[in-house]
Amino acid sequence: MEPRVRWLAEIGMDPGFRARIRAGDEGAFSVLFREHGKAVYNHCFRLTGDWAGAEDCASLVFLEAWRLREKAEPHGGSLLPWLLGIANYVVHRRRRVARRHQALMERMPAPGLLPDFADEVVGRLEDQERIAAVRQVLDRLGRSDREVLALCVWAGLDYTAAAQALGVPVGTVRSRLSRARRRLDGLARKNLALPMEPAVAGWQLTGDRTDAVEPHERKAR
Repeated sequence: MEPRVRWLAEIGMDPGFRARIRAGDEGAFSVLFREHGKAVYNHCFRLTGDWAGAEDCASLVFLEAWRLREKAEPHGGSLLPWLLGIANYVVHRRRRVARRHQALMERMPAPGLLPDFADEVVGRLEDQERIAAVRQVLDRLGRSDREVLALCVWAGLDYTAAAQALGVPVGTVRSRLSRARRRLDGLARKNLALPMEPAVAGWQLTGDRTDAVEPHERKAR
């Protein structure tokens, strides 16, 4: 098999690879994770704003993909839109569970005073405040707005692939993205002194080429 043909098969551009995924071939799933694991993690991070939460969600995405493997379309291009569609569901379910937990905690008696550990976390305050400010803006957007921004702007899917991930027509993706951009612009100008989105013509990236967060090893240096 020619190298290019083998590569296309490995990333899901060949029906034989999709057949292996649907059949539960562990080797095919290893290739799927190797090729798309970073993009799935980045997408989860952009939706959650939480490093650990994104790692948990990304793991759950591939567990769900294994469980739902027989529902993968037997023909098509890259399997990344299918994985990102699963990621949307996983993150939404996680948010729902978190809201229920928060509601339960609010009904609990107030805890006593805790020691002040501020001196131990001074080095992280700036990053935490920045993330909190961004999350405050993003949390004011509806679920559909957050998802279409994460898919089309940050993950770099084109409109067709995003429509596949969301299970909606391409025209719906275009209208949702336009609405989400307007809402995000208004909220960003009102709440933040920095742009919320990359300055790319048309607000459309062409690929998920960068890490959502700086690797731990690099930050440690």
